[in-house]
Amino acid sequence: MSPFAFPHAIPASVAIANSDARFPVHRIYCVGRNYEDHVREMGGTEVNKGTPIFFSKPADAVVESGAALAYPLATSNLHHEIELVIALKSGGSQIALKDAAAHIFGYAVGCDLTRRDLQALAKSAGAPWDLAKGFDQSAPISAIFESAHVPQQGRIWLSVNQALKQDANLSQMIWSISEIISALSDFFELKAGDLIFTGTPAGVGPLKRADQVSAGIEGIGELHFSIAN
Repeated sequence: MSPFAFPHAIPASVAIANSDARFPVHRIYCVGRNYEDHVREMGGTEVNKGTPIFFSKPADAVVESGAALAYPLATSNLHHEIELVIALKSGGSQIALKDAAAHIFGYAVGCDLTRRDLQALAKSAGAPWDLAKGFDQSAPISAIFESAHVPQQGRIWLSVNQALKQDANLSQMIWSISEIISALSDFFELKAGDLIFTGTPAGVGPLKRADQVSAGIEGIGELHFSIAN
């Protein structure tokens, strides 16, 4: 007899490039305002490195490349945000900067979908961003490219219906990959299976029904998805 009161969902997972194994997702963490040009396009005037802004999405928000996503509930202004995603193979608390890279399993191309109208309402009220960020199917992601290398640069881009919308370089990130892992571990005990979306460059914008999205990061891979009619 099952110890559970009702059948439980299959745990979320992500494909691993060139492997039959899958990456089991523990948690999804995200970094806000990690590219200066995006800070400014969102109305910011000052870029102060300080401590990264963190928020989260539910683990089952992941959607694999090639999917057709339903247009989300409760919004009329869905936005795309292309991001490098870090996948962790181990974790801990208060990880030293010099040790951060040792916990990396690999990287993926992710899109932090955002209900921008709900985010604007939350900002004006000084409220959390949960409703704007942590909704169903809000984290499309490519297969994970297994690598111990920590990329310092590389083109990151996104197009909608073959029109280029975001085009930048990982070297423009305000906080580095190791800095993000170390800072996040001051607030959470990181674990194997954690995904960290590292922020988006400028060029974010709306997605409509029937839109086709393609995105990629040099040396990591590509992500493709659509918004269903």
